[in-house]
Amino acid sequence: MFDLQQLRCFVAVADELHFRRAAERLNMTQPPLSRQIQLLEHSVGTALLERNSRHVRLTQAGRSLLAEARAILRMAENAGLRARRIGTGDAGSVSVGFTAGASYRFLPEAIARWRNEAPDVDLQLKEMVSLAQLDALDAGRLDIGLLRPPIQRQGLHSRCVAREPLIAALPEDSPLAQRDSLRLQDFDGQPLVNYAPDEARYFYDLLAQLFGSRGIAPRSVQYVSQIHSVLALVRGGMGMALVPEGASGLRYAGIVYLPLRDEPPATPVELHLVWKQDNDNPALQRLIA
Repeated sequence: MFDLQQLRCFVAVADELHFRRAAERLNMTQPPLSRQIQLLEHSVGTALLERNSRHVRLTQAGRSLLAEARAILRMAENAGLRARRIGTGDAGSVSVGFTAGASYRFLPEAIARWRNEAPDVDLQLKEMVSLAQLDALDAGRLDIGLLRPPIQRQGLHSRCVAREPLIAALPEDSPLAQRDSLRLQDFDGQPLVNYAPDEARYFYDLLAQLFGSRGIAPRSVQYVSQIHSVLALVRGGMGMALVPEGASGLRYAGIVYLPLRDEPPATPVELHLVWKQDNDNPALQRLIA
């Protein structure tokens, strides 16, 4: 079987139609160049060049092989270049899990930044709840997770990448919607669209702590897992809700968003970037640097 060096020698001779000039182009002497051509012809089983003391020209088989040889050399060069770029993290693929809440503010900004810094890294985006992301990170199905704390898994690294306040979401016909702001105390006794304790554990625990520590007792009328589902029920008049500030960008008709004016302020909502400690994907290291 022929090799890349034999193809390079053949292409140089085919371009120059002169062994001395081809040898100079390749920074070698004529005898080893002639030997490479002989080996190539032996490998393919036919003459590729007609040569005598006056001229060199391609045979029909040589003309046929020339186009293929150029393509093979280009492919080899591109493969080597891509391998080097993948090795340095300039190219490759990174799978990114994200919660629905991350997509309201942080995720679009992160995608734009990553694409600007590493345009040849393919981002494979997967919407998943936080627990599913942790399982996928453990199993190696995700490179990066954008999820809510806590991250209580061995072998995972995390850092907080975003904090945002909670705000109130109310139906526009609620008497409280006429105010400029609310306090958590205003939720006492009011119907609350709450978060599901299993699928949205972070928000469920956060609200339980906020209300419980202040002796506030809203009436949970529905439990759902996604923020956009919470807002849909608020819009339908089911009750009030607390959502991350970024969710106000969804601009649902029929919903009024109001800031909270508690002192001390309510605990902000956190979003963490999580990755597996032993993940050796160079593109991952490029994005989290």
